[in-house]
Amino acid sequence: MEIRSTENGSHGRYAVTVDGHEAEMTYSRTSPQLVIIDHTGVPDALRGRGVGQALALHAVEQARAGGWKIMPLCPFFRAQATRHPEWSDVVTL
Repeated sequence: MEIRSTENGSHGRYAVTVDGHEAEMTYSRTSPQLVIIDHTGVPDALRGRGVGQALALHAVEQARAGGWKIMPLCPFFRAQATRHPEWSDVVTL
């Protein structure tokens, strides 16, 4: 899956297109050290295929590479973070 990253000012978005359907995860950068993930949207046609999980993992990898923390306001990302304690180095619950 090729995940695209875009950032415009303090707002950012990770997106992926699979079989003509686009899924996204959006965030706001509150400081150079913190982003708030506020939304994950996966179309019904892609549910159960690991697309949301791939977006979440991409966000974690980006945080590790960039040296910032993630505060999850998005219920999906928050649920994923509780299932993945190995993300605790970058996720602030």
